[in-house]
Amino acid sequence: MKAVRIHTHGNRSVLLCDDIKRPSCESDKVLLEVKSASINHLDVWVRGGLPGLSIPLPLIMGSDASGIIVEVGQDVEGWKVGDEVVVQPGTCCGECEFCSIGKENYCPHYGILGETANGVQAEIVVLSPKNLYYKAAHLSFEEAASMPLVFMTAYQMLITRAQLQSNETILVYGGSSGVGSAAIQIAKDRGATVIATVGSDEKSKHALKMGADYIVNHYEDDWQKSVKSIVGKQGVNVIFEHVGPATWPYSMRLLGKGGRVVTCGATTGTKVNIDLTHLFMKQQTILGSTMSDISTYKAVMDKINSGVFTPFVDKVFSFDDIQSAHERIENGDHIGKIVLVP
Repeated sequence: MKAVRIHTHGNRSVLLCDDIKRPSCESDKVLLEVKSASINHLDVWVRGGLPGLSIPLPLIMGSDASGIIVEVGQDVEGWKVGDEVVVQPGTCCGECEFCSIGKENYCPHYGILGETANGVQAEIVVLSPKNLYYKAAHLSFEEAASMPLVFMTAYQMLITRAQLQSNETILVYGGSSGVGSAAIQIAKDRGATVIATVGSDEKSKHALKMGADYIVNHYEDDWQKSVKSIVGKQGVNVIFEHVGPATWPYSMRLLGKGGRVVTCGATTGTKVNIDLTHLFMKQQTILGSTMSDISTYKAVMDKINSGVFTPFVDKVFSFDDIQSAHERIENGDHIGKIVLVP
């Protein structure tokens, strides 16, 4: 069977579509025939190597997928052959103090499929039932595979961590990215006012379609002045960060009293400066966030399955064309999620 794998870290050339042995189904697992898998920016980071994190090699890439169960282990209950499902990409021990109180993403053994363990960009994958959720009937396999990771990440950031309120204003960087598109929809469902940054007129149309109230082009020199003209002296209540040093100084200037910056990534680097006087005088908060707990994931999937949140597939590639798919992400050409099919 085919699987997208890396044997070493590096540029796009290390991405291979390998022929590997079909996995067997363990008694407490299920076999999933993958119909579609999507790419996240996490895939690019994993491919290049993450400092301080030991990634098992060779590694099957990918965290998001949808498919059909083709075999069920004898000890598994609640699932049957033929069920159409999507994948919950987080893994945890299920036994520690954090798992016992429903904070699975705080687990000391927390991991992500396609990062700390083999992922889902393969024709057949073996998974724990804890990583499955029913696919919405109204979504195609490609649409369903595009949604879980970015929506669970953005929901955890905005609702669980930043506790966004309906009367607040939020600034979302990269409103046409996967996680940015999800953040816009979540914030609008909450009733907040959304300002989104984009890099082109075409991406502006996408962010508006997602529900953004205001659009600014982050390639314009005075884009932050445009934000200030919208929010006035009170500043922005919540800033949705996943960029890092390139946007951090602007984030801290635009954040209002009692405001919260919540971050899940650092695409332009990991080191930023913080003015502590400014921070405590304005009683601001900086929040880190990684993935989500299971209850948040289920809340997100319920909204996806009921049609509250909608997909945004950019382009579909085959496994064999994986290098081109990564190139599209790295060049910033995508609007929404890039999806793979076997």
